[in-house]
Amino acid sequence: MADKPSRGLIVYGYGLADSVKPFHYHIHDLASIGCCGFLAPKDLAPSDNEDKGMVRELAQLLDADEASQGGVGEHHETVPTISERFIGMKAALVTNNLDVKLFGQGLGLFGIELNNLGHTGAPMNSLAFELLKLLGFEDGKTSDASQFDLVFVHLGSNGKTADQEVSAAKDTEFMNNLVGEILQTSSQYSAIRSRLHLSLVMSYGAVAEEDRGLLLSSLHDERNSNLSVLFPRQSYVIGGKFRSNVRKHCPMFVVQWQEAVTRKDNTEMLTFDDFRKNSGSLVIPADRFLYEIAFKLWKAPKYGA
Repeated sequence: MADKPSRGLIVYGYGLADSVKPFHYHIHDLASIGCCGFLAPKDLAPSDNEDKGMVRELAQLLDADEASQGGVGEHHETVPTISERFIGMKAALVTNNLDVKLFGQGLGLFGIELNNLGHTGAPMNSLAFELLKLLGFEDGKTSDASQFDLVFVHLGSNGKTADQEVSAAKDTEFMNNLVGEILQTSSQYSAIRSRLHLSLVMSYGAVAEEDRGLLLSSLHDERNSNLSVLFPRQSYVIGGKFRSNVRKHCPMFVVQWQEAVTRKDNTEMLTFDDFRKNSGSLVIPADRFLYEIAFKLWKAPKYGA
């Protein structure tokens, strides 16, 4: 645990997990130094269209799934704002998707259009600079106060058409370069890397097929020793069975990194098999993710995942 509250940057790629290739070196570099695992999202309703599915998945990461059932951009009285739930936490949502932006604003996140952060056509290091500046990191120093405690960057889309696959490839390359610039900047300044809690989340989007070998049940297949009964159950398993509303395939990847705070696993690449064999976190429900981050920011008490 750090001696000061961290400031969180989450880079989230909706539907981009399939687009990660071996040449996306910066994404794999982060996986090789971070604490890795999976998030288990809920099954999306069959009627959810692409944009609705995107909002629903974000809602799960924010533990506000019930809010996604209402109108986009509405303030949801049954769901407290982020600030109300997490000890006054100031959070921003950076995205180019209008529905995502409006939904986040309804939960009390400050919406920022990604295209307006910095200037059009600005190099990637300029964008990384602007994101870190929102968290109070500037000129290699950490300010006592910051505009936000948490910045959530949203990228990606879901779909299998040729145009959508090209768009996903571009978004993944964008994310890879962004992660690279953030890691490079952090490596240069100890004041930043000691306080920045960086998370990467990659999902498969609203997938329906279960025959891809990406099954939650496979995470326990190799635990056949006499000591297997001693492995703890996680919160996506209740009474020895999966939570009824948890998708049993295609989990989301999650990597967390902060110098001298997060554990380093034995993973080398962001792939299902590498995470399955070498990550230490295995699986937690997607709606528990934000509580993990808020704890690192001193905005939530510790809880059992």
